[in-house]
Amino acid sequence: MKRVLSVGNCSFDNGRLQSVLTKHFDVEIDTCDTIDEALEAIGNRSYALVLVNRVLTVGESGHDLIAKLKANPETAEQPVMLLSNYDDAQDRAVELGALRGFGKAELDSEAVRRLLEPLLGA
Repeated sequence: MKRVLSVGNCSFDNGRLQSVLTKHFDVEIDTCDTIDEALEAIGNRSYALVLVNRVLTVGESGHDLIAKLKANPETAEQPVMLLSNYDDAQDRAVELGALRGFGKAELDSEAVRRLLEPLLGA
């Protein structure tokens, strides 16, 4: 079973992520709210993917977390995607080293399933 870390999403969105991802993949999802919690979780566990909200529930920037992960040699290779419907936010995340992510509006789409398959599939 692969593990996914959901960072900065509200309980409703975490529930949707859980429902959709476990429907298509054999995954377990951990959640956290802050950049510091995410860095600690990533330091303690191996994740197939980190899904970062554009604006974390506590007001921190998802882009800041991506930048910190990619600047640290110990976490630079961690696959990370931004959850955002905004193309400019996705472009910025990719510039920082993230894989191109997706928006919550398209979460249950075939396109997102295909995007996640290489990371979360068998």
